[in-house]
Amino acid sequence: MEPPMELSGGEQEPGAVRLLDLPWEDVLLPHVLSRVPLRQLLRLQRVSRAFRALVQLHLAGLRRFDAAQVGPQIPQAALAWLLRDAEGLQELALAPCHEWLSDEDLVPVLARNPQLRSVALAGCGQLSRRALGALAEGCPRLQRLSLAHCDWVDGLALRGLADRCPALEELDLTACRQLKDEAIVYLAQRRGAGLRSLSLAVNANVGDVAVQELARNCPELQHLDLTGCLRVGSDGVRSDPPADGHNWTVWRGLTVNRRETELWGPRLRGQCPALPWSFK
Repeated sequence: MEPPMELSGGEQEPGAVRLLDLPWEDVLLPHVLSRVPLRQLLRLQRVSRAFRALVQLHLAGLRRFDAAQVGPQIPQAALAWLLRDAEGLQELALAPCHEWLSDEDLVPVLARNPQLRSVALAGCGQLSRRALGALAEGCPRLQRLSLAHCDWVDGLALRGLADRCPALEELDLTACRQLKDEAIVYLAQRRGAGLRSLSLAVNANVGDVAVQELARNCPELQHLDLTGCLRVGSDGVRSDPPADGHNWTVWRGLTVNRRETELWGPRLRGQCPALPWSFK
């Protein structure tokens, strides 16, 4: 029978092993704390100073942070504490902070984590062009970015992103209603060769000019969402698995005007061969 294990504090029974007596970096961090949800870590760090130090050491080595693991709403002070020592993040998702997240909260985190490859800021309406500039300038390895429902994203902000993020592959600009054809054309010309997924959904300012430029410059595009782009149309284009049986990821489809199907369909099919095209 294994000796009983105590957390910390109190009188220790003969033969008992305290949890904190185990090697931190070899045992506790990789095999215990890595399996504890962030919400529970916030509670655990209140147990004692030793547990607080252990949790802080774990947080400092995080590679992925998703605020949804803390809860549907995370207090500003809690986020600041959780990320204050993190310097190796590769993935960052902060959608649950959308009601209050500001440039002052985000920019220092970006500055400490230049190796970020995936950032999700959907609905974070309190941010500004400054935050996106800091992301583009400080995180050159960025591959995936969600700015869905960020009304502050304009053409100038997108230009900065296109100029400074050479590894960009996936971009969600759903409901970024300030963006017009000119901004999408610039994105296609600067980063189209590497784009694999792009959402421009729910934007009445996006039209045929943008679609045409995407067709010309995005040969690897696999997912293009134009749902609700009324200037492009509402008739659908759907993807079916290709004949060779390749397992395509599920994507939400491409919509075009029915009157434009004959014009744009063959053009898009010819210049974006990665898309398994078929038309309704």
